Amino acid sequence: MFENLTIRRGPIYDPASVQPMRDELTFVGFEELKTPEDVAAAITETSGSLLVMVNSVCGCAAGAARPGATLALQHAKIPDRFVTVFAGMERDAVDAMRTHFGNYPPSSPCMALFRDGKLVYIMQRFDIEGHSAQEVAAELCRVFDTVCTRTGPSVPAEKYAQLEHARMCGSEIPRFGS
Repeated sequence: MFENLTIRRGPIYDPASVQPMRDELTFVGFEELKTPEDVAAAITETSGSLLVMVNSVCGCAAGAARPGATLALQHAKIPDRFVTVFAGMERDAVDAMRTHFGNYPPSSPCMALFRDGKLVYIMQRFDIEGHSAQEVAAELCRVFDTVCTRTGPSVPAEKYAQLEHARMCGSEIPRFGS
């Protein structure tokens, strides 16, 4: 219905302030999707398994979601491709991605796993809050074992050991233009 609708809305947060939150994911191989067109291509053109992370500036993204997702990609089985959109930054891309989540309400952070373009699993914010990064990773690994066939890890253990997690939360991030 709205697939041809293009709305270009700018970021809410200062891009320089959120860069460490982006880098944390791209360090282990996540690809950033910045436009609705990027999202459509990722969903329709990825054969096999696709992990999507809706990144966020919130505390549970810093404490559990991003560290849990990166740790899960050190598992023996991982998705064929992993991508991310950033809530509050590329808002049109995030909205486009959320249209592929079916009846699930908007949630950030969240992680979704697709198999050949079909949603097979979603972990919403309420599944992340109050859990450790290790618990989030364990749940993702459980799902990877049932859906994924690619051999992990996404990066060598020596490289992963160098990863620095961004521990800031939204209350510490300046609004863009303020």
